[in-house]
Amino acid sequence: MATPQKILLGITGGIAAYKTPELIRLLVKKGIAVQVVMTRTAEQFVTPVTLRSVSGERVLTADWNNQEDPFDHLNRTRGLAAALIAPATANFLGKLAHGVADDLLLTSVLALECPLFVAPSMNPRMYANPAVQDNIRILEGRGVHIIRPDEGEMACGDSGAGRLPSIGHLATVIEEAVGPTADLKGKRIIVTAGPTEEPIDAVRFISNRSSGRMGVAIAEAARDRGADVTLIHGPLSIPLPENITNISVRRAQEMMDELAARFGGCDMLVMAAAVSDFRPSVVYDSKMKKNEAGLSISLEQNPDILERLGKHKENRLIIGFAAETDNLLQNAREKLLRKNMDVICANDVGRGDIGFDNDYNEITLISRTREPLSLPRLPKRQLADRILDEAARLLSSPRAAASGQG
Repeated sequence: MATPQKILLGITGGIAAYKTPELIRLLVKKGIAVQVVMTRTAEQFVTPVTLRSVSGERVLTADWNNQEDPFDHLNRTRGLAAALIAPATANFLGKLAHGVADDLLLTSVLALECPLFVAPSMNPRMYANPAVQDNIRILEGRGVHIIRPDEGEMACGDSGAGRLPSIGHLATVIEEAVGPTADLKGKRIIVTAGPTEEPIDAVRFISNRSSGRMGVAIAEAARDRGADVTLIHGPLSIPLPENITNISVRRAQEMMDELAARFGGCDMLVMAAAVSDFRPSVVYDSKMKKNEAGLSISLEQNPDILERLGKHKENRLIIGFAAETDNLLQNAREKLLRKNMDVICANDVGRGDIGFDNDYNEITLISRTREPLSLPRLPKRQLADRILDEAARLLSSPRAAASGQG
């Protein structure tokens, strides 16, 4: 892990404050030190003792008389990598937008010299109020990063936008803000991405809708965490990542050949490519004319890349994807076992708001060692880090190969 960086976590008096101990626990686990500053009303939902227990740091409260240093609002905000206010109430947003400094948290925030992230959380009707929205726009205009609330049912029974985003999402936002860890330094990782194309004739081919975004995001995330990354990709609709060994292929057999040549020298394979299952039995050198095409094209199976590599897995880590439209978890788990993988990322490609040719995805991580972990709809770059969190955990812990096949 990289040397821990420190953030400020400001907690205001919203009911979602009860979630903050878990947020602190996650951040500390990721190697990030957390300095908590809380308002007086926040203490009605979570105690300073609890927050100190999980952070290991002295908690700054609204009671100035109990502070060991009268300049805590200055000294404790120096050298921070980032600051997060979660939850941020309507009252806090209004005061911050207008430079009010009537408690220790607001005074501390005014002294910040690092990126500030604010996660509003309140009743949906309050959040929709024009005054609240105006304050958010003011803050955004000053460079404050607003983490938009989730939609759903609130504690009061109302539904709409106003829920504090998931703790996992907040932790990922802050982790990206302070910079990646180096938990994959020295690891040799192969990532595949994009579709393959199986030619029919000189101009036509069989393919799919994969853009390669997910695989490229994983390759970039692994690079940023210190890994030596090789990206083997089919035709992509996005730019190639920098400072990565990029190998371009077209057909499934070409991808199989490149992987077979490199698999023995890697520590981990992430198979994010959408490889064509079938290819035409006959490929025509010239363009087929309409009167020559007939009514059908004979197909044959492509090599099952993961199944073949899984038979020679040894102690390497293999992560794959299951793009399904029905029986998502069942089909994914069967694929995990059949192809001798350690982790499979199951996603529903029947939805239009995630998956193929989309900047977002929503997946369930299924592994052999613990219960499935459902990750919410997130940008693919954020999901990439969540996947690699699991990979880093497995790589750093003693484990046997999935099936002992060699």
